[in-house]
Amino acid sequence: MDYDGGRKKHKTMKKENGLFTDEGGVARCHWCEATPGYRDYHDVEWGQPVGDDTALFECICLEGFQAGLSWLTILNKRAAFRKGFAGFDIDKVARFGEAQVERLLADAGIVRHRGKIEEVINNAKQAKAMRAEFGSLAAYFWQFEPPAASRPASATPAALRALPPSPQAAALSKDLKKRGWKFVAPTTVYAFMQAVGLVNDHYEGCHARKPVLKARKAFKPQA
Repeated sequence: MDYDGGRKKHKTMKKENGLFTDEGGVARCHWCEATPGYRDYHDVEWGQPVGDDTALFECICLEGFQAGLSWLTILNKRAAFRKGFAGFDIDKVARFGEAQVERLLADAGIVRHRGKIEEVINNAKQAKAMRAEFGSLAAYFWQFEPPAASRPASATPAALRALPPSPQAAALSKDLKKRGWKFVAPTTVYAFMQAVGLVNDHYEGCHARKPVLKARKAFKPQA
């Protein structure tokens, strides 16, 4: 399976190295070219290691909403998602009932898909149980970080495309489903892993790649 930045490919790549250069000469992964907000997300968030449970829960839920849509669509609606889902506070969302589902279905600011809305509520309940078992969601998720030896020496588009489907993403997906989570297929899970820093798929030459590597070295996942 081809994980190209965890996002749907453009019809054509800007260059064989997967990068585009903006007006100021800054090189970035090609998938974020569309808007300044997308570039900001790429520069500041994507791939940075995340240890906060609320942020982890938000990200995996939004990745579930993204299935079948563009990630840019989800980013543009993220403020509305946060408002609708109580800031993705796990305890609050776990208490949502039918009244909250109907309210969200009437909210034009989000993706109004009953199954995905109910998925977030269900997953919040599972997340509560996992925090009790592992101490935090971070402690659970960071167990699935791929070993460094399994990653390509040079993160070029060709090298990333040549990777086999991530066994860690498959294992995480399988374990989440076993625990009752929904909308956590391996592709969705791998995109989540990219977003929260479990893998660094910024291309070689992207200005954000080295800062992400530095942040990961300083980051200490919870045991």
